[in-house]
Amino acid sequence: MTKPLRIGTRRSKLALAQAHEVADRLAAHGVMTELVPMVTSGDRGASPEASPAGLKGLFVQEIVRALQEGHVDLAVHSAKDLPVEDPPGVTVAAIPERARPFDLLLTREPELADGAVVGTSSLRRRGLLVRSRPTLRIVELRGNVDTRLRKMADGEVDGLVLAAAGLARLRIEPVHAEELSVEDMTPAPGQGALAVQARPGDPAAEVAAAIDNEPSRIAFDAERLLVELLGGGCAVPMGAYAEMAEPGVWLRAVVVRPDGTGRLGAQARGRTPEEAAHRVASRLRAAGADDVLAGLV
Repeated sequence: MTKPLRIGTRRSKLALAQAHEVADRLAAHGVMTELVPMVTSGDRGASPEASPAGLKGLFVQEIVRALQEGHVDLAVHSAKDLPVEDPPGVTVAAIPERARPFDLLLTREPELADGAVVGTSSLRRRGLLVRSRPTLRIVELRGNVDTRLRKMADGEVDGLVLAAAGLARLRIEPVHAEELSVEDMTPAPGQGALAVQARPGDPAAEVAAAIDNEPSRIAFDAERLLVELLGGGCAVPMGAYAEMAEPGVWLRAVVVRPDGTGRLGAQARGRTPEEAAHRVASRLRAAGADDVLAGLV
């Protein structure tokens, strides 16, 4: 392709870092790109009702529209922000190699005392942290990574839970950080992965496919389908983590109420992402996941 591919992205520091990562991967294949930063409804603080896809759609809909209308050739998102269904005329052309999907517990001091205050805006993190660290006090804390780190440094909270991948992409190395186990803090579906969207049949989709990573794609497909099967989303306290496991894929998942009650977990192996997702969804439903999730709507 003679002209640079235009990559649509949000304007936040993390989103730009993610888009640059994709651009660098494409450059390794001899593909020239240029970034097209945009402001989304989510960045402007719009209500989830403003998007047909709910909260997730707020952070992608303007970028997706630009892709549909041909103003950009590719769009880059955090995979965990994607709605469970592709919009018309758009496909996920590539899932590059996934960064570490786990969460980190960051603290101002080397140790957290009983009663220490930990901030998070995630219902999943809140519910799982309450169960694994019952002596902590969990409070609502919003803002971008820099804002949250500043609030911790200022003493508003004693600790934070943030995604390892986001900190790595921003080249932030916290002084006190503990990686939380997948058992205690199952990641959000798609966490750590990037999704590169394109228009089906467009030359840009074929170009982007060169940076698709099979293990990361398989994990993304399994985790995304599980969310769809259970009718969840990024506002629902659900964790899912998939890995290639010959033969096939291994998927584990958890749902939990924000107060830490009603925790249900399931895991299964499948020959395909679809088989694994259906098996885990069936086991979670049999254990009562629908009742837990219904109470959060």
